[in-house]
Amino acid sequence: MKWRNDSHHSAIFVFAHSMFILTGISVILPQGLILAQLFQNLHTHTHFSDGSDAPPKYIEAARLQGLSSIGFSDHSPLPFENTFALKENKVSDYCDAILALRDPFSSGASHVDQPQCGFPVFLGMEADYIPGIGHPFSHFQTNYPLDFLIGSVHLVRNGSSEELWFIDGPDPATYDDGLNALFGGNIRKGVTAYYRQINEMLTTNKLDIVGHLDKIKMHNRGRFFSETEQWYLDLVDETLDLVRQLGVFIEVNTRGVYKKRSDSLFPGPALLKKIKALNIPVIISSDAHKPQEVSMLFDETAGLLFEIGFRERMNLASTGWESLFLK
Repeated sequence: MKWRNDSHHSAIFVFAHSMFILTGISVILPQGLILAQLFQNLHTHTHFSDGSDAPPKYIEAARLQGLSSIGFSDHSPLPFENTFALKENKVSDYCDAILALRDPFSSGASHVDQPQCGFPVFLGMEADYIPGIGHPFSHFQTNYPLDFLIGSVHLVRNGSSEELWFIDGPDPATYDDGLNALFGGNIRKGVTAYYRQINEMLTTNKLDIVGHLDKIKMHNRGRFFSETEQWYLDLVDETLDLVRQLGVFIEVNTRGVYKKRSDSLFPGPALLKKIKALNIPVIISSDAHKPQEVSMLFDETAGLLFEIGFRERMNLASTGWESLFLK
């Protein structure tokens, strides 16, 4: 048996006189070995939050780009006016829209085997953690049939202040203004608050995946701090130790690079080496906000992970989480 990679996210397996051309499908060999080229994207935003299109458009794009499945993870609602999160009264509509793409004869439970659209579809949410603001993650997990939950921090709270530091978005000026207004321009205090907020999210909520772990670096780009400074590494190590203890996955998020807002993935190579040393499972995500983004830089990211030493990545299947070989 041999295999070669001939097309985008496709693998060709040759067994003696038979050839199988597979896109996003695994093959069970007689010895029980699973060979797979199963890329999926679970970090996907639709027009229900801050994405551009309705769910079917993303499914169509995922098929064309050779993905094996797709998960939707629109932003959880927040109790203040904003332009990116689900509206509280639209959460059920969002869930119903995703579930409607599945087998119409199913009970609506998680991990349905045969989706109506003929393509595996998973229902998730990216829950934004802000201390003391918004619902606990359990609210969404209890009231909606979610297959997975990504926990992320986009807005950093400084103690009891009602003001929030928005570290995301396309404009670095927003990052700078928030740093000055809430932390007096003290980047160490701001970054410490960010990682401590992630730690609090991990210890007070149940989640499957930590989203874009080191996104705090995005608008820094070497201006305020170096990612090699010991105080920064100490914060990272503290968070990674918590992730390891709690058995949570870390997503390797490609969005910052393909949007040209970051010089490296979230998390970057130095942190990925630490993650590998701690044997923390990873999953590759594109954080897509448009259909054409669903598999952006997946091949390159898989190659980087392999170079660092990763040999497995996590994948969500109809039966739950599974570990796949990384090629």
